[in-house]
Amino acid sequence: MDTHVIESRHLAAPRRITVLRPRRRPGSTGDRFPVLYLNDGQNLFDPARAFAGVTWNVQEAVNKLVRRRAIPPLIVVGIDHGEGLRGREYLPVEDDRNPSARGPLGRKYAEFIVNEVVPFVERNYPAARGPSQRGFGGSSYGAVAALYTSLLWPGTFGRLLLESPSLYVGNRFLLRKARSAGRWPARVYLGVGTAEAGNAERDRETVDNVRRLEAILRGTGFGAQRLQVVVEEGGRHSEAHWARRLPGALQFLFA
Repeated sequence: MDTHVIESRHLAAPRRITVLRPRRRPGSTGDRFPVLYLNDGQNLFDPARAFAGVTWNVQEAVNKLVRRRAIPPLIVVGIDHGEGLRGREYLPVEDDRNPSARGPLGRKYAEFIVNEVVPFVERNYPAARGPSQRGFGGSSYGAVAALYTSLLWPGTFGRLLLESPSLYVGNRFLLRKARSAGRWPARVYLGVGTAEAGNAERDRETVDNVRRLEAILRGTGFGAQRLQVVVEEGGRHSEAHWARRLPGALQFLFA
């Protein structure tokens, strides 16, 4: 596993990324690998850096699936959030429920991903090129950032992993934008729990919004081969639940 610091002109700040190199299968001759980019890089690999010490167990999940030949060897890129700037960077619109998310920078963050992170990885690692070989994902605000980036830069990412997306922001801004999208990734995974907020009204809102996005995608022709929606009974808004659903998401997106 490697770490790098990208001096971002779009964010006007340095940003750390962590790159999980692919584990080659015995006898493998392939020299290019698909790449999954994930937001909230602090929470993916190392308990010492993760929120509440709980990670997504990305390395373990990927290695186990590769050993089982359930997915091909992958490069996984964890992109650190901006600490106190996380809300502003990940959101394209303000979140009225979060005072620290005023002055959204979501477009700049999308430009950072597409114009700086992806080219850096493709220059320095054996990354396969083209949208079918690139995935992007995240959870909560991080899922909002991944979805917004894919809508803003269609044709860049062919696989989208969205866990517990905060689709309520901006009076469902992203759902409105999704309805007019002309091009979608080839595969989309949506995950959510029924106890995300610990509040009955907001729990229903969160699931309902995911179902609204599902309906939009179904309406554009997404069938079972292109869209997987997982609603986990009792699932909460936490790294532990996202980690639990990760192997299934990876297998759907990259099998």
